[in-house]
Amino acid sequence: MDKVIITVVGKDTVGIIAKVCTYLSEKNVNVLDISQTIVQEFFNMMMIVDINQAQVSFEEIYTRLEQLGEEIGVKIHCQREEIFTKMHRI
Repeated sequence: MDKVIITVVGKDTVGIIAKVCTYLSEKNVNVLDISQTIVQEFFNMMMIVDINQAQVSFEEIYTRLEQLGEEIGVKIHCQREEIFTKMHRI
């Protein structure tokens, strides 16, 4: 499995999850786990996805999700699981 951590943070609006998941689905990226919260008007989502069967490269997913975030007014960040794990090791 080739896991990627995706985080989405910003002001809550209708359709954030739908737009992110639609893009991932179109590229054959499998969502393994998803957690989202809304605190007052602020949206926060963390996803673990598998890009092993993706139709595009990690770099393309990374770039397109950043662009999508700009389009919908949120910050989207992607990071490979191994980098995320090493950065958050205690």
